[in-house]
Amino acid sequence: MTAARGVDEYIGAAPEGARISLRKVRAAIREGAPEAEESISYGMPFYSYKGERGVERRLCYFGVSGRNIGLYFRPKDLEPHVEEVARYKSAKSALRFPIDGPIPTVLIKKLVRDAVRRHRAPSSA
Repeated sequence: MTAARGVDEYIGAAPEGARISLRKVRAAIREGAPEAEESISYGMPFYSYKGERGVERRLCYFGVSGRNIGLYFRPKDLEPHVEEVARYKSAKSALRFPIDGPIPTVLIKKLVRDAVRRHRAPSSA
């Protein structure tokens, strides 16, 4: 895929079979964090906390890789959900969903909402 300038362009340039899954992941993230800023970073859709800087502003990334959709969080945002994410986990901070399989949108929304809550907690300041 060529470098996209926005998430719509990224999804539009993805293989046709991946677009529906990418749209589902995007919708779940946006529902879980409607105030997050959406952009492209490292060539993938990226969601961040408004007004924040550096590593702590990161909420999540997603992207297509081969026959899978990858969803990337900070490890501390996946740790409380070890059992729930076990079947999808492919790395310390990455989940992988087959393009041709069901996208666990309820789980994605839960992970995103929980990451937002943790970010807003006084201990994360």
